[in-house]
Amino acid sequence: MKTIQIRASREYSVLIDSGLLSHLGDEAAKIRNPGKAAIISDSNVWPLYGRMAAASLEKAGFATEKFVFPAGENSKNGATYLSLLNFLAEKHITRSDFIIALGGGVVGDLAGFAAATYLRGIDYIQVPTTLLAAVDSSVGGKTAIDLPAGKNLAGCFYQPRLVLCDTDTLTTLPEEIFRDGCAEVIKYGILYDPQLFAHLEQTGLSFDREAVIARCVGLKRDAVEADEFDLGLRMKLNLGHTLGHSIEKISNFAISHGKAVAIGMALVTKAAKCPDTGRIADCITAFGLPITTDFSAADLLSAALSDKKRAGDSVNLIIPQAIGQCVIQSTPVTELLSFIEAGL
Repeated sequence: MKTIQIRASREYSVLIDSGLLSHLGDEAAKIRNPGKAAIISDSNVWPLYGRMAAASLEKAGFATEKFVFPAGENSKNGATYLSLLNFLAEKHITRSDFIIALGGGVVGDLAGFAAATYLRGIDYIQVPTTLLAAVDSSVGGKTAIDLPAGKNLAGCFYQPRLVLCDTDTLTTLPEEIFRDGCAEVIKYGILYDPQLFAHLEQTGLSFDREAVIARCVGLKRDAVEADEFDLGLRMKLNLGHTLGHSIEKISNFAISHGKAVAIGMALVTKAAKCPDTGRIADCITAFGLPITTDFSAADLLSAALSDKKRAGDSVNLIIPQAIGQCVIQSTPVTELLSFIEAGL
């Protein structure tokens, strides 16, 4: 088992291994005495792993409740969030209890935001079941829901008590969903690690899952510990996300997060005239991810102006200068259209 310590405003462990889900209850009991555990999941994940998670928790002495919502980004909204808060209140979940986020990024974001705000904050455990959640969204404490104006516009920073990543759960992922997570893995290579990028080029989808997940989590740990609240160096983790979020919004989330980020990374790399543009585009396409969009520059600009990374009359873009070397560039809104056009 690989264990990575995150030392942020709350210190916690990220556990990575096969077969960990059956030990969820034991790991939760190490944090506090058994009480209630509210398992938050979606309609895809609960039938696969919900009963296993509940059985592990109950064996360790926890009483379990479950809240299952329709899978997909369209559920990460205010209505589902309020329904979840009301569920927690109806089930008499208290500050001595846990929330368990069992699922991918949507589940983790929604459950984490509920944990942060219900009773002014209760403990939660992230149990990522997708590659994207394992390498990125389950670590670092970003929680949020979407608003009609844009993605993740209501949320807060709230660190979990534990992240438990059972790599066996990745075996049931549809290949398309696994490829989505690969976009975030590629992102870490472009941002920080030429060796990781080269490993992905050489191995493709057969990369060493446990080792690569651990490497990505370690890289994110470094960013979070240096800049927990996303005011400086942590912004680099948004590589491809400004335009990616725009693509998601315009498509009404018909285009998945991973595919949208892949396109966003390709566009920003091309627009920045990065000398490694060809290698980056080839790697993205080798993983079966797109690098182009039919949306116009004007439409992408309109959506980007609602992005949470906008600061006044500028937008912070993450610009690749080479594989393993990226910079944060404050780009005036007046120059953003021409930048987008250069990437299309």
